Amino acid sequence: MVVRQVGVWSVARIYGALCAAIGLLAGIVVALFSLVGAGIAAQSSDAPAWLGPMFGMGAVVFLPIFYGVMGIVMGALTAVLYNLFAGLVGGIELDIQ
Repeated sequence: MVVRQVGVWSVARIYGALCAAIGLLAGIVVALFSLVGAGIAAQSSDAPAWLGPMFGMGAVVFLPIFYGVMGIVMGALTAVLYNLFAGLVGGIELDIQ
């Protein structure tokens, strides 16, 4: 079995969803680090105490959206390029049992 062509929108959707999930994990990590940093900075800095947690919570919202949109764009571009190159050099061979 040879995959000769892939659906651009289907690849873009799946890739976008996967990237959004990765963005959520990255946002959570950034939020945790910013909370720890805010606690440390609150003791020794003139910066407002709310700045660190606000940055962290912003990352939980912004990163999944950003990663998801970029995943859709890059997934679509990858699918289009796959279709182009599969037509030139052949598709991916699959051995399914």
